[in-house]
Amino acid sequence: MNPLQHSHHRIELAPGYEISRLLKGGWQLAGGHGDVDHAGAIADMAAYYDAGITTFDCADIYTGVEEMIGEFRADYLQRHGPDSLSQLRVHTKFVPDLAILPTIDKRQVEQIIDRSLKRLRMERLDLVQFHWWDYGVPRYLEVAHWLLELQRAGKIDRVGGTNFDTAHVRELADAGVPLFSMQVQYSLLDQRPLPLMTPYCEQSGMKLLCYGSVAGGFLSERWLGVSNPGQSFENRSLVKYKLIIDDFGGWDLFQQLLVQLKQIALRHGVSISTVAMRWVLQQPSVAAVIVGVRRGDHLADHLKVLDLQLDAADLASLDAVLSQRSAPSGDVYAVERDLEGRHGRIMKYDLNDKPH
Repeated sequence: MNPLQHSHHRIELAPGYEISRLLKGGWQLAGGHGDVDHAGAIADMAAYYDAGITTFDCADIYTGVEEMIGEFRADYLQRHGPDSLSQLRVHTKFVPDLAILPTIDKRQVEQIIDRSLKRLRMERLDLVQFHWWDYGVPRYLEVAHWLLELQRAGKIDRVGGTNFDTAHVRELADAGVPLFSMQVQYSLLDQRPLPLMTPYCEQSGMKLLCYGSVAGGFLSERWLGVSNPGQSFENRSLVKYKLIIDDFGGWDLFQQLLVQLKQIALRHGVSISTVAMRWVLQQPSVAAVIVGVRRGDHLADHLKVLDLQLDAADLASLDAVLSQRSAPSGDVYAVERDLEGRHGRIMKYDLNDKPH
């Protein structure tokens, strides 16, 4: 075992299913985030795995990412032997396109799962996280049951969810599909999981896997003391998280939060981003935080998240700022589901049917 893999670096989500508390994300490696250095990305995966970050997150709709992880697996096994990836868990997603939700059939579901197996070069998918764009097309229960059939057939180990709200998680559980985990956006700026999802998790045992914990990079030194940039950004991720800042209470309050984060960061000898990620990791029912990097070495910084412990004084100083926020309305992913709203308009809904 790697010396960095202390017990507090890992968590058991269920008997026999253990993950690292940081997940290496794949979204930044997909198209739309700038050029990706293919060989560098695969070397990065090995570096993260060797450092004890042994759980990777990807999706069927992240162009090229499942294949890259498949390539990493083949390469690593060849170099280190058949048991060398025994701790690797790969979490992918099943995200049927918005356009096909009314007509999707069992065969198409199996084809998408088979394609993930082939790309990842796996016999069985560790975790498939189910996402459904539109509750107005009420076939998610039927489709979820088809995923359970594929689980029984041995193609999927666990079935979780992505961005389902609490009411629909309950509905799925009541229909015999209790989700193993839920991937949600969670940060100091976006605490929508707290009022409804967290109590459900505490009652049901479902755990949260969290993305967006540094708000696309906004929660970092780079933005400290910077004046409001308006809405012109180099990528869609920043556009998305700027809306979250607006909902949080605006740029001035965001700057107050950064000032407070910087003081805590200095006290602990870490970065603002490390403090922001650690705060999410210390929230109830949060199993892991997903870290995403396109290039550059953030690994040392990411490992500090695992060893940092925010104390009562740290949390109180953050609460003093957070108490002034205007909380985004609704449950997890509610505002994003309004296809015509400011959040929904910037999403891409039909990425699965493109030739990859």
